[in-house]
Amino acid sequence: MTSIAKVGRGYIILGALSAIGEATVRRLAAEGGSFVLAGRDASRLAAVAADSQARGASRAVVWPTDLAEALNKSAEFTKMVDALGGQVDGVLIFYGVLGDQKMAEGSDAELERILINNFNSQAAWCNAAAAVLERQRRGTLLVVSSVAGDRGRQSNYVYGAAKGAMTILMQGISHRLAASGAYAVAVKLGFVDTPMTAHIKKSGPLWAKPDDIAASLCKILRKPGSPVVYLPWFWRPIMTIIKAVPSGIFHRTKL
Repeated sequence: MTSIAKVGRGYIILGALSAIGEATVRRLAAEGGSFVLAGRDASRLAAVAADSQARGASRAVVWPTDLAEALNKSAEFTKMVDALGGQVDGVLIFYGVLGDQKMAEGSDAELERILINNFNSQAAWCNAAAAVLERQRRGTLLVVSSVAGDRGRQSNYVYGAAKGAMTILMQGISHRLAASGAYAVAVKLGFVDTPMTAHIKKSGPLWAKPDDIAASLCKILRKPGSPVVYLPWFWRPIMTIIKAVPSGIFHRTKL
């Protein structure tokens, strides 16, 4: 992996092979962005890199790594920044697993896999990114969270706990970065039609497409504001209602 001169806006994409990650890369490539594309599958990353350059990306560095299991994330993140010429405009985190709630209830291994992929490892990458953005005094850290973290439900409370923790972490990082001019944003998604949700029956207006989410993420990158954003927007009032339901009533549901 050799360093490249930074051309245009530079982005580090952690989880570039997720459906939303790929859609976001396509949109940012059309703006002439340069990338470090991180994920586990080198051949698929190479294909995403080639596609991004065909769409207008300045450069794309393929970075094969297991983001959840990487041993020294801070040092590896520094190398990624170096590959962009020493500066980064946006750090986007898309990887994670939904996991199996029922299995996690009886398996420490599955419970820890969900927490490591969706919070522990991501927290380390966020910490490394925050240090760089604070030093630069600019740039945006954007992490995909979930409305599942707004209230614990029997169907996915381990995943929800990880996402809820990630949102709190990002609020804290946003507070830390406020004086520097850099930003941190947790994006709480509802239902999105991706391979992660392939096993779920999809119907109704609550389901979003990856490209629609990507379009909104690019707008946030151009003009970040609130440290917590719901996408699509209607999930904020929906979750406000769900959080307000008294436990005596909520516990009668099968959510």
